[in-house]
Amino acid sequence: MVSIDNGSTAATANGHSAVSVDGVTHPAGPLNNGAPLENDPSRKRKMTVLPLEVGTRVNCRWRDGKYHPVKVIERRKLPDDEGLNDYEYYVHYTEFNRRLDEWTKLEQLDLNSVETDVDEKVEDKVTSLKMTRHQKRKIDETHVEGHEELDAASLREHEEFTKVKNIATIELGRYEIETWYFSPFPPEYNDCTKLFFCEFCLNFMKRKEQLQRHMRKCDLKHPPGDEIYRNGTLSMFEVDGKKNKVYGQNLCYLAKLFLDHKTLYYDVDLFLFYVLCECDDRGCHMVGYFSKEKHSEESYNLACILTLPPYQRKGYGKFLIAFSYELSKKEGKVGTPERPLSDLGLVSYRGYWTRILLDILKKHKGNISIKELSDMTAIKAEDILSTLQSLELIQYRKGQHVICADPKVLDRHLKAAGRGGLDVDVAKLIWTPYKEQS
Repeated sequence: MVSIDNGSTAATANGHSAVSVDGVTHPAGPLNNGAPLENDPSRKRKMTVLPLEVGTRVNCRWRDGKYHPVKVIERRKLPDDEGLNDYEYYVHYTEFNRRLDEWTKLEQLDLNSVETDVDEKVEDKVTSLKMTRHQKRKIDETHVEGHEELDAASLREHEEFTKVKNIATIELGRYEIETWYFSPFPPEYNDCTKLFFCEFCLNFMKRKEQLQRHMRKCDLKHPPGDEIYRNGTLSMFEVDGKKNKVYGQNLCYLAKLFLDHKTLYYDVDLFLFYVLCECDDRGCHMVGYFSKEKHSEESYNLACILTLPPYQRKGYGKFLIAFSYELSKKEGKVGTPERPLSDLGLVSYRGYWTRILLDILKKHKGNISIKELSDMTAIKAEDILSTLQSLELIQYRKGQHVICADPKVLDRHLKAAGRGGLDVDVAKLIWTPYKEQS
């Protein structure tokens, strides 16, 4: 461990401070974004010691060029090319979702902002006070946790096991995509920061040349299943995990890179995968998917849902949710998504339930019960109840729930819920419910 030479700092040409380590000067970044550190009562200071310990809190320069508070999650030594005892640090931006965690170099860290242990509640309060309205909105959009049903011990174990993102980027079709989370690929891929996926069979490789050789031999041009929906350039394939085990497992590895809460299912035999594609003359290109248990005692009509990052904010997630409910209607059952939902999944479902229910309430004349709403929509009664309660559209009178549907209030909530996704044309859905083969 190397301590700072007498704890001294020096001014650099741009007015930022610098820290001397073994006689080498490292830029330390601006002092707390320009605010004097000594005026911040929540910070306890000590002489900075390098390399920084795991658990250290410090400010880090993010891609927006500004400094944000981070916690050091892991560290690793850089190749000793110049004889320097230097490390890079894997940091979690405490204002943002874990998907933005990343490896950073020492020069990105403001060493003058290094903290010792701070009371978490005090720190959270100070951070909250300093956030701008824009930052709060950004956090609201990306930081709805998906671990509501995990106990404290399970959550700690999950975060410890998945704390460092192992694959930084993937190439899938014409896109290079930055990953969000850890995915437990087989050990032989531990030394890879980038993986190359075949966009049709989802086999993954370490090098571009391997992918190019594979693509010359791969004869698939769409997911290996039955096409059950086609509307224009949009297509949906049903893939049986038992018949296409390798594809199902590869899809789970891929999805885990973008889903924090997801449990990786190695036993994919029990699941059906519904893969949404955009089709052109080169083939059917995966946009997203949802999975579904073949038999669910809890009425789950969806186990996992993902729209790949290049296709997000285009209505595909809402389309996938609507599609899952159309399958439930065909089965003559009510459905609900498996919990816990991912952060984006929760937002999407709440929006879907809101739009569907309010559309019916606007058009319906006379009284309507939650049971009738459930029968019409295939949405589970509990989800209807929680949605209407969150909108303050339901009251409890004389031992029963009563829906209060003032047209102006409904219009206001519909406007707040935003636009719906792409419509599912039920006439173009050719599908029969799954039955176990004898």
